[in-house]
Amino acid sequence: MSEAPVELGRIARIRSKNAGPFWMTIDLFCTEESYGRVQAIATETYAERLAAPELRRFDLPDLHVVKLSLPRPEVQGSLRDRDMHGAAMAQVLTGLPVG
Repeated sequence: MSEAPVELGRIARIRSKNAGPFWMTIDLFCTEESYGRVQAIATETYAERLAAPELRRFDLPDLHVVKLSLPRPEVQGSLRDRDMHGAAMAQVLTGLPVG
């Protein structure tokens, strides 16, 4: 029996951080039970949700973490940078439905 869909933010702790002036990283910390559901989401789904065609994904099963790295829309700290640590980008994922 499959589990009912739930929002990603309810089954994973979502944390963003800067990864230098040109990239940001979003980590999806899961429990052992939720990791399989989060890992099953296609990379393309994350890329579409984040509007990030150059998304890089790293699955870390021993840690129950999915790591997403993407180019920053603006260079960090520049006059047009409105999201120094990627918090707004991470927030976009909280409502993503997980089957």
